[in-house]
Amino acid sequence: MTESQIAPTLPSHSDGVNLCLAELLQYKNQAVRWLPPAQSVWSQLNGQHISRQKGRGMNFSEVRPYQAGDDIRAIDWRVTARTGKTHTKLFTEEREQPVMLLIDISDSMKFGSQLLLKSVQAAHFASLLSWLAVREKDRIGAIIYDGKRLTECKPTARQQGPLRVINALIEAHKVHIPSSSSEQSSQQQQTSGNSYSVPFSGALKHLHHLCPKGSEIVIISDFYQLALSDKRRLSQLRHHNRIQFVQIHDPLEQGQTSFTGYESVTDNKQSLWLDFSAKKTKEKLSEQYLTHQLFIKDMAQTLAIPLHSLSAATPLLQQLGGQRIHHG
Repeated sequence: MTESQIAPTLPSHSDGVNLCLAELLQYKNQAVRWLPPAQSVWSQLNGQHISRQKGRGMNFSEVRPYQAGDDIRAIDWRVTARTGKTHTKLFTEEREQPVMLLIDISDSMKFGSQLLLKSVQAAHFASLLSWLAVREKDRIGAIIYDGKRLTECKPTARQQGPLRVINALIEAHKVHIPSSSSEQSSQQQQTSGNSYSVPFSGALKHLHHLCPKGSEIVIISDFYQLALSDKRRLSQLRHHNRIQFVQIHDPLEQGQTSFTGYESVTDNKQSLWLDFSAKKTKEKLSEQYLTHQLFIKDMAQTLAIPLHSLSAATPLLQQLGGQRIHHG
C-alpha cells in the first residue's frame, strides 16, 4: 500500500499509515453534523436503528413545599415526615458528563490491506467522538493501549480535551510504528510518567478506576485482545456507566482480497507463507473471522453492550454518511 494509491480517497494530510495533527484536527468541523437535530453517530453506524439517547445525570439542588404538578417520585419523605407537610426535591441537570475512550492500537490493529491501518481508522473515529463530546459540553478522556502499555488522558472539558487525546494518539502511534530499528530500540526504552505496562485486561481494569460513575465509555478495537475472562470487568464497568463497542475490521480478515500471490503473514508468534490465489486460504480466513465475530457478538449481547462496526477500507465520513446529513 503506497501513499499515491490511497491519498485521493483519504482525508487531507493522511497516508493511511502514520498519524499527524492536521489529519485528526479536521474532524473538529465535521462533529457539528451529528449534533441535534442531526442524526447521531450511533444511529448512522446502526443503519436504520436509532440508539437510545444518552441521558444526563441530575444533581440535587434543594427541597421546597410540594406544588401541584410536581413529580411524586421526587417527594422527600424524610422532610415530609419531620415537618408534617409534603416537600419535594429539586434537581439541576448535570451539564458536563465524562466521555471515556479506550483506543486499541496494539499489534493486531497495525494492519490494513487497502486504505488505512485499523489503528489509523480508530484514531480518526476517536478524534470525531472527542470533538463531538466537547460540542455537547461534555468532558473527554481516553486510555490508549499499544499492546504493552497504557497512556491516559483524564477527562477534560473544552477543546483542551480533544487536543490532549489527539496528541497522545499521535505520540503513541509513533512508538507503535517506528521509522527505524534504532528508533524502535530507543523508544522501547522510554516510558512516560503516565504509561503503564499492562495487558488488555489491565486496560479494562485501569479504565474502571479512572472513569467517574455515569461515564459514557466507548471501546474502539478489533477485540482480538479481548478474553472471556474480561466479561466480569466489563460487567462491573457497565453497572455504573454506558458502554459502546466499536469494532474496526479489514476486508482481508474476511478473506476478501483481489491479491492472488504469495505473502508472508505473522501474528508476532509465528510466520507463514499464504497463497492468496487459493480458495482454501480465503475460506480459512473467513472461518476464523466468523468465529471471532460470534465471540464478540455473544459477549456484547450477554452484557447488553451495543456493538458497532467500522471498516479500515473505507473513509470514515463515507461510512457514517456524513456527506448526506443536512441541518433543518
